[in-house]
Order: sequence, then structure tokens, then C-alpha cells
Amino acid sequence: QVQLVESGGGLVQPGGSLRLSCVASGSIFSINGMGWYRAAPGKQRKLVAAITSGGSTNYADSVKGRFTISRDNAKNTMYLQMNNLKPEDTAVYYCNADIWGNWGTRTSSWGQGTQVTVSS
Repeated sequence: QVQLVESGGGLVQPGGSLRLSCVASGSIFSINGMGWYRAAPGKQRKLVAAITSGGSTNYADSVKGRFTISRDNAKNTMYLQMNNLKPEDTAVYYCNADIWGNWGTRTSSWGQGTQVTVSS
């Protein structure tokens, strides 16, 4: 009943910036934790950044100081600001959310992924 829609991916040169967005919709009462994951070609999906409903964050060591995760609870939207992008950031980026539904149900939902390619 819920879906996550990501946007903002694309092709960027090293040192450039992108901002990813993730919008949750459907039967949503509230959203708890949210996070961004990525999967490089041929690799397993790994956590990039996470944020709680209260705004506490944590980041993978590889992106600390370059990426910033944020959320707008009123819009059920999460963002990932990516600065100083490097070729090793190339991956499919996925949105994840822990969601309370309107009937007291709780689900962990994933977006379809958005491609980020960093190349000169």
C-alpha cells in the first residue's frame, strides 16, 4: 500500500553535486527511520546514510563530510545532498523507509532505485 519514488539521479563529473529525493505515499500514518542505500555494479547493497524521525543521522565512512541526509516529515520526503562526488560513488541508490500504516501495520519499504554515475 505504500510506495517510495526516488528522483535526482543522473550523470555528473567528479567533484560535482546531486540531490536525491525520496517521496513516500500511500497508507501512511507516520514514518520512522529512513535511509539511503547503494549498490555498485556487481556489488551488494550497502547503507549510505540513515536518519531517524527525530533527525538523528549516521553515515558510511566513505561519504562522511560529503553527503548530507535530511527529511521533511510534513511532506514524507527524504533527501540526500551529495557533494564532491567521486567515481566510486557510482551506484544505484535506493530509498528505504520504516512506515506505520493507517491500521497500525508496520512495513519496511524500498524504492525502485535511481542511477548515479560519476564520470569525466
